[in-house]
Amino acid sequence: MYYGDIREKQFKATYIKAKRKKGDTSENLIGLLESRLDAFIYRSKFVSTIFASRQFVSHKHVKVNKKTVNIPSYTLKVNDVIELESSAKKFPIVLQALEKRDREVPEYINADYSSFQSTFLKVPTLKEVPFPVEMKPSLVIEFYSR
Repeated sequence: MYYGDIREKQFKATYIKAKRKKGDTSENLIGLLESRLDAFIYRSKFVSTIFASRQFVSHKHVKVNKKTVNIPSYTLKVNDVIELESSAKKFPIVLQALEKRDREVPEYINADYSSFQSTFLKVPTLKEVPFPVEMKPSLVIEFYSR
């Protein structure tokens, strides 16, 4: 639930992708989940919830490298520039989210609120992601490896 309304099929596909990559599967899984456009919009503080982020992307309010993207599961690449559509910059949901001080933008995101843009600087590790609870991706790996 922390990554929104990801269906079981999508989540398992993400696990399989993480398993195929070189390195630690747990770190790969977190990296893939954090590279999703909906998670990035939420982490950038453009909206207040991951669910709002998913809807925000689906309604074509987001551009990735100057192209409109409406797929919440879109996978970002390092140095992708994400910006809000001009009409979305005036939405109360965006303005309210930017005013909130309840969470910080992670170090792997460079957010420029004057231009309503964020840059995906790098794929984060588990320790870099600001989870409100202790995450144990190893349990997910154990579950799917059966």
